Amino acid sequence: MGFVTAADGARIFYKDWGSGPPVLLSHGWPLNADSWEAQALLLAEHGHRVIAHDRRGHGRSDQTWHGNDMDTYADDLATLIDALDLRDLTLVGFSTGGGEVARYVGRHGTGRVAGIVLVSAVPPFMLRTDDNPGGVPVEVFDDIRAGSVTDRSQLYHDLADGPFFGNNRPGADVSEGVRDAFWLQSMASGHRNAYECIAAFSATDFRGDLDSFDVPTLVIHGDDDQVVPFSVGGSASAARIKDAELKVYAGAPHGITDTHKERLGADLLAFLRREETH
Repeated sequence: MGFVTAADGARIFYKDWGSGPPVLLSHGWPLNADSWEAQALLLAEHGHRVIAHDRRGHGRSDQTWHGNDMDTYADDLATLIDALDLRDLTLVGFSTGGGEVARYVGRHGTGRVAGIVLVSAVPPFMLRTDDNPGGVPVEVFDDIRAGSVTDRSQLYHDLADGPFFGNNRPGADVSEGVRDAFWLQSMASGHRNAYECIAAFSATDFRGDLDSFDVPTLVIHGDDDQVVPFSVGGSASAARIKDAELKVYAGAPHGITDTHKERLGADLLAFLRREETH
């Protein structure tokens, strides 16, 4: 574990486990690197160097007042990658982390990147606009912002107990421990940081960033995702990224890093092994 220092002086926390071909895991809102524990442990045990950072304003990284936007997140990611001199790197982004990864490629290219995996990710563009009529209405994100201001602790409980893990679906059985971990990580984020990140993940247009992808890409998405709908996220991203591979998890919710961790781990390992043989 350690820290790197961003251009504005913000300290970015990261974990660095194992050795071998590097994999960098970028987390979702409003979580931190701990949300990747199952995947980080698995990949490190199977011969990979696994780096997982806390986005600025989240977890153990500095809670800056400014910089809560995708351009800054991507530049922080570049600082981490450059500081560790990571090469032939596989970038894996979950939810908001998928946006961070996409914007990194758009701003910094793929010179250090061997492959990309988008998991339940927010690209290409979540918000409904005139030129994105299939997007999610702004009122949905306004409600999240209102909940964040009114009682963000309860907001995070409600997300964990309901749509994030699909625990509001008939027959769902997501453990109290998994739901509590979501709440605990969420409360470790800075109030302003988490609030402003809502706009960052919902209103940032990643379509141009995806057009810059020129390395093998795997897109994984549940078709019952109630947070980033499949048609808005995974389906649209896979259609836009040249030669992307799409894996659809039937009936799966947003938080598949926990609810489908065995399947996700196997798919990540298969993708990484394929990259190593080329």
